[in-house]
Amino acid sequence: MARSPERAELVAHSTSADVARSAPPARTAARRQAAPTREIEQLLWGRGHEIVVGIDEVGRGAWAGPLMVGAAILPRQRRVNGVRDSKVLSERRREALFDRIADWCDAWAVGAVTQEECDQLGMSAAQKLAARRAIEGLGVVPDVAVTDGKWDFVSPAVGAVELVVKADRRCLSVAAASILAKVVRDRQMRAEAEHYPHWSFATNKGYPCPLHKFAIQGYGPSAIHRRSWVFMDNYNPWTGVRRTPPAGQTSLF
Repeated sequence: MARSPERAELVAHSTSADVARSAPPARTAARRQAAPTREIEQLLWGRGHEIVVGIDEVGRGAWAGPLMVGAAILPRQRRVNGVRDSKVLSERRREALFDRIADWCDAWAVGAVTQEECDQLGMSAAQKLAARRAIEGLGVVPDVAVTDGKWDFVSPAVGAVELVVKADRRCLSVAAASILAKVVRDRQMRAEAEHYPHWSFATNKGYPCPLHKFAIQGYGPSAIHRRSWVFMDNYNPWTGVRRTPPAGQTSLF
């Protein structure tokens, strides 16, 4: 696997009815979801694009920790079974798939921006920077990128970008990128939890939940919280640590 510069912080690292009722929601959703295919990649290969990269982000809605973007270039034939959008897989399942996906990819990388960069740049610019770092970490120049949604946060790092709604569920390379980025970020947040135990980052990974909100109300923000987010106004009672939005920008989170 090709690695990007250090600054990018890349890491290349009962009855059947009763059983159905007790199955975790993520696992049940994964069973219902159709497996992503290479249909989009095949269409792009057919248009003459030799190197197709799937792109997905993780951490945009978190209140703490980095934003990460995964990039995955898949071989044309071999496949890893069980790949789905990372959001419908359990943490244990994502971890089990991680090494297999990493070995399977022709190239992959995860680009990160820190919480300080998110605050300084604003989310849109930060996401573009993370995507650029991920592309730089591949060690090859893709001909075209496929990413989820209707907003192009990849250009100009890749010259051609295909925007596909629900690409993380439909496109195999995007689903692979989503798992790689999610596992890398989750591992980092579990490591951060050792230094910041009050905010339960090992379980919430920096995303809002009742326990996380109570911790901010009791202890204020940690050193890895995004200080420009609106939660600083709504949940932080510590007047000595106030919200600092980027100049000319207003965060929606």
